[in-house]
Amino acid sequence: MFATAARWAAKKGKPKMPPIELMTPPEQTQSITRAIFDVVKEHGPLTISDVWEHVKDVGLRGLTSKRQMKIMLRWMRERQKLRLICDHEGPHKQFLYTTWFTNPKNAPPRPKPERSPRGEQLSPPKP
Repeated sequence: MFATAARWAAKKGKPKMPPIELMTPPEQTQSITRAIFDVVKEHGPLTISDVWEHVKDVGLRGLTSKRQMKIMLRWMRERQKLRLICDHEGPHKQFLYTTWFTNPKNAPPRPKPERSPRGEQLSPPKP
């Protein structure tokens, strides 16, 4: 019990992060965020890589890299345009971006890992 109390007392709080300041012009920021929001709204809860694939298909000129898109997604979360949900099943977690109006129950199902007759886990099926 003493060890638990000592660990709890030794914890440091999470550092406060300053708000994200985007370096793009406001018009470009608006067009990029509108495109990202439309992609997430149309295709349901998406992972970062899924959002990137859909945004590449749209062909935005102002969005040059996946890193820039992640910064934009973080900025949109900060402004409460998008939200991040965790699809937690067993030992696997999947973080999905969605709009505030999307029901998280509509998330796309993940493939279930196959099990052998003795209960041992086999490798997941390849898509």
